[in-house]
Amino acid sequence: MARCQCGGGDCNCVVVAGDNTTVTGSGSTLNPFAVSAVTNCAEVRACLSNARGISYNAATGQISVDLSEDPGNNLVVRSNGLYVPTGAATVTTGCGLAGNGSASSPVAARTQTWPYSCPVNTAAGGVYCDGNGVLRSDPPARMNTYSTSMNQTYNNVAVPATDTSVASLSLTFQNTDTCRPALAMVWQDLDVDMFLPSAGSGSGGAYGISTDDMYAMQNHGDAPLNAVHAQVGKMISVNVPAGGSATVVMNVSMGRGFGGATYSRIQARQQAWVFSLPN
Repeated sequence: MARCQCGGGDCNCVVVAGDNTTVTGSGSTLNPFAVSAVTNCAEVRACLSNARGISYNAATGQISVDLSEDPGNNLVVRSNGLYVPTGAATVTTGCGLAGNGSASSPVAARTQTWPYSCPVNTAAGGVYCDGNGVLRSDPPARMNTYSTSMNQTYNNVAVPATDTSVASLSLTFQNTDTCRPALAMVWQDLDVDMFLPSAGSGSGGAYGISTDDMYAMQNHGDAPLNAVHAQVGKMISVNVPAGGSATVVMNVSMGRGFGGATYSRIQARQQAWVFSLPN
């Protein structure tokens, strides 16, 4: 330090240590000045503050990443740094989905406008997730049909005077839907051939289904009536529990017989349509 006339171990310059600094040495060539500065965390903390993306705790001095809580933010903090999962920001959607997974276009179900006059909240069906993670809808509508028939001939059996069951036809049908009850519409039809002689005060007879008289005929003419008949029928309904079955017995009844009336053939049929429909 020439200007301080330092040399030979003497120096006319004075170096004073300031805050947080120390000065050693005499300023000579063999013993130069050495300035050291030291600070502490408490003094540094006062200079730190929060900023965008930074979180700072003044009490502990901990600085960390400030992650946004806005929907769609997928940034995470891992032990080795910040990480954005592959495909988290954008995804490729398939049938039934829309959006790319970003905050402005989140992935959502692709829907359409409800086209019916009834309210969607109470009238629409459901969508469910099965044990394999596959979407499922309500059980589909089901319809099954069952039938049975008879064609029996007789050797001119007398028509009873009062309503009497002379034959029967049984039909059992199944509700194949194990989720919902079903409604069965059962059609029954009947045709009986009667012979009505002409002797005396005439003759007559009647027949029907399960005591319901559906056809009656009398002969008061001069000639007998052979094979008098007409096909009659009716529809009944039966409720069938979920996964259950039901049996309908069709009884053939005859009555009002007089004057030697007889019957020689009974044709009967039952057919059931079993419907299981969404509520």
